[in-house]
Amino acid sequence: MAAHEPSHVVSLLSPTAEPPEVAAVERLHLSFHDIAEPRAGLVAPDAPLIAQLLTFAETWNGARSLLLHCYAGVSRSTAAAYILACEQLPERDEAELAQALRALSPSATPNALMIALADAALVRNGRMIAAVRAIGRGAEAFEGAAFAWDLSR
Repeated sequence: MAAHEPSHVVSLLSPTAEPPEVAAVERLHLSFHDIAEPRAGLVAPDAPLIAQLLTFAETWNGARSLLLHCYAGVSRSTAAAYILACEQLPERDEAELAQALRALSPSATPNALMIALADAALVRNGRMIAAVRAIGRGAEAFEGAAFAWDLSR
């Protein structure tokens, strides 16, 4: 927070987790389990959740950073980063953006269900899904290292 002074923060956490307290920023807290398919007793990401993420991102003008975080920084937040990159840069190739994510975060393993839902919402016709499958599972990590992705054109 101190290093990048974001104007917007998205917390992608399990339903029992409380988001961290942050001051003077626009906030979105999305509560769901980090699962790649619906499972009984767990909250899966769904289309309305992806719509909330995309709508929230529309309020961000890019003048200051947008911070995305989840519990480990490996699956939910990297999926959100990829989704927002695809949304912000519609002219860019999905595979190129997935490769950029991999270069920035060797441990990134974007949540496959989030990617599939966003692919449908952004009408990418399976290209986001294929691109994330192509980069494969990220390097083993207890938690991912923080990274900054400059989406300026």
